[in-house]
Amino acid sequence: MSKLIKKWNDSSLVGRIIVGIIIGVILAVVAPKASAIAMLGTLFISALKAVAPILVFVLVLQAISSHTAGTKTNMKTVLVLYAVGTLLAGTVGVIASKLFPVKLTLKESVTDIAPPQNVWEVMQTLLQNIVANPVDALLSANYIGILAWAIVLGFAFKKANDSTKTFINNSAEAVTKVVQWVISLAPIGIVGIVFDAISSNGFNALKEYGTLIIILVGSMLFIALVVNPLIVFVATRRNPYPLVFTTIKESGITAFFTRSSGANIPINMRLSEKLGLNKDTYAVSIPLGATINMAGAAVTISVLTLSAAYTLNINVDIPTAIILMVVAAVSAAGASGVPGGSLLLIPLACGLIGIPADVAMQIIGVGYVISVVQDSFETALNSSSDVVFTAAAEYANERKEAVKN
Repeated sequence: MSKLIKKWNDSSLVGRIIVGIIIGVILAVVAPKASAIAMLGTLFISALKAVAPILVFVLVLQAISSHTAGTKTNMKTVLVLYAVGTLLAGTVGVIASKLFPVKLTLKESVTDIAPPQNVWEVMQTLLQNIVANPVDALLSANYIGILAWAIVLGFAFKKANDSTKTFINNSAEAVTKVVQWVISLAPIGIVGIVFDAISSNGFNALKEYGTLIIILVGSMLFIALVVNPLIVFVATRRNPYPLVFTTIKESGITAFFTRSSGANIPINMRLSEKLGLNKDTYAVSIPLGATINMAGAAVTISVLTLSAAYTLNINVDIPTAIILMVVAAVSAAGASGVPGGSLLLIPLACGLIGIPADVAMQIIGVGYVISVVQDSFETALNSSSDVVFTAAAEYANERKEAVKN
């Protein structure tokens, strides 16, 4: 038995996840009422969400406190790539909506959620998250607050003695080991996640909104397979597809099923280490990307908002639509800790072009109906792009150094 377990653990994580997917589908078809199986997915996602905030805190703290003056990081380039990627993603969403306009059949209004009413309210949430109590930030997975405290304490610990820095390093290694243990359980968790999705929603649950889903998924796949590779090529002047396919396989697939960028942070950290990237960079860029790198959200907001406009016969020209997307995408960071993510920003975006609030709330309802597919692809794109751009930034700076020499 021990040899079998060792062989299983030594095999590819992606291969094990695929096995988990197959088993989950089979169990959902054969025994759809065995609800206890779904608990495997719930426990796995809960474990990832529990360990991710601590991991982000200790790794960012370690990276900054142990950073030696003069050591180069690639954060400026990463931030530029995040911004460019989000802007182009929103543009793709706008163009796709213009090419394939969708009118929705609106039903009842959604009344049990409270989306932000204006940009200032979103910015207030962002500022409040930054100065949140550090213990509360960890408990509520407020990554903006976690990053802020980790950065501040990191600079404070830069002048600490060697024994204190050793303790910080050992703590980071210990948490990383725990994360590795949790990740090793991914195939078992995937069984529960797939089982729950199929047994609860069925294969035909999303048929009514098929066209909308095709536009959203098609746009996100275009960004992942065309736009992001183009950005990487321009930045690095090398074939981008080995990197892109690696991140999709080892980050995107897991993010697709967990549907949580925060839960996927440990996966991305591990992949960045596997790619040999600069830890001083990825220890900050990966958790930051989970909060502000919102390519998938930009697509969702653009497509659903323009669908609302088409439903009400409101004409939105492309420049206005792009401005709309930019405002919504930038604001998304302030609402990242709120359940519903990009969907809760739709009323804000709708308000900018005069769509009534009650209609916008119904659009959120549509978003929740298709979220089984939409949110999975959105999270996969957002999370895998974090590693793509972190790696691209490092490769781009290596290229610049090579040209100088």
